[in-house]
Amino acid sequence: MTATTEVSQAIATTPVEVGARRNEKVGQVVSTKMQKTIVVEVEMRKAHPKYKRIVKSSKKFYAHDEQNSARVGDVVRIRESRPLSKLKRWSLEEIVRRSSLSQMEDAAPKAS
Repeated sequence: MTATTEVSQAIATTPVEVGARRNEKVGQVVSTKMQKTIVVEVEMRKAHPKYKRIVKSSKKFYAHDEQNSARVGDVVRIRESRPLSKLKRWSLEEIVRRSSLSQMEDAAPKAS
């Protein structure tokens, strides 16, 4: 019986990773016109059930961006979260790749 109690104590002491099972998606930012909110378009590719041809479909997700760091054209990773508003159920996890368009916009105001 001591072996089972030791195992149960070991399980109880190991930290449980919170939010590890949350869904993640990678997509492109298409709008940043709201405060602390971005619209991310995720493109899905799957084979047609009958014709076996690859079909592209896209869906837009509203995600929470606390620092307003993402810009239009950036590729971002979003993670599922609790409902934050009527449409917002995702939060910005990281910016995977910055858009070259947003870098040019940053440089333009400094030059003038």
